[in-house]
Amino acid sequence: MDRLQAMKTFVAVVESGGFTAAARKLDVSLSVVSRTIIELETHLGARLLTRTTRVVRPTETGDAYFENCKRILSDVEEAELAVAGTHAAPRGQLVLTAPVLFGARYAMPIVVEYLQRYPEVDVNCLLLDRNVDFIGEGVDVGMRIGELPSSSLQAIAVGRVRRVVCASPSYLELHGVPQAPKDLAAHTLIHTTGVSTLPEWRFMDHGEAKPVRITPRLCTTTNDAAIAAAVAGLGMARVLSYQVAGELGDGRLRVVLADYETPSVPIHLIHREGRHAMQKVRAFLDLAIDRLRAEKSLN
Repeated sequence: MDRLQAMKTFVAVVESGGFTAAARKLDVSLSVVSRTIIELETHLGARLLTRTTRVVRPTETGDAYFENCKRILSDVEEAELAVAGTHAAPRGQLVLTAPVLFGARYAMPIVVEYLQRYPEVDVNCLLLDRNVDFIGEGVDVGMRIGELPSSSLQAIAVGRVRRVVCASPSYLELHGVPQAPKDLAAHTLIHTTGVSTLPEWRFMDHGEAKPVRITPRLCTTTNDAAIAAAVAGLGMARVLSYQVAGELGDGRLRVVLADYETPSVPIHLIHREGRHAMQKVRAFLDLAIDRLRAEKSLN
């Protein structure tokens, strides 16, 4: 058994989510993939995959073996690139995930610059307002806003943002400025249900974050729509500060209840690789870290 090829086959099965998809990716027959995995599990004396009629997923042992295989294959590729004299030229496909609005405003300019720098790399952007399964969806790098759960992923802090309540100057002139969270009951509120389906906003009260029930006049699934409604003078919206950086900067929106804001939340770049990350990943991380940490609206 060719152990490196077996590792490549196993990684392809995990990342593709099935034997058929892995066979297409590797350009081999389904029987070759199936036989290779059986031989690998027999050689290791452990079950690496759980097979169902719908999906193939790694077992707990398979998860750990997958990460080790990725590291080993990455080291092999780096060694080959170094010998070939192309170590400084990233190549292949990079899969990136980020929240929709953050991705459009901050990730895409970085991606464009990255592609212009490295012509041998392609990028697949998954801009989604949900947590993505890194292994199942084959993601290399993610941009995350908020506290991170404990995981095997590597995390690099690049900034912090606040949750702010904002409204247009025309709305505040007509309806007044709230002085405390309880005053929101007398105002028109715009709620983004994509963030939370619960009709409540959280504010600091004597050092503790407490929920305040709200009765929104407008509910929308996207922050873009909520911001547009606030700019139009409908009412007050609660969003992340980076999402309205432009509107605050040019005066179309103003922040209210700043003294009651909850603590800022971190922004991280996360990736699966260790310190010996593949060159395509390392090059993107270096560029993204530099650009995001220099962005005033994120720090």
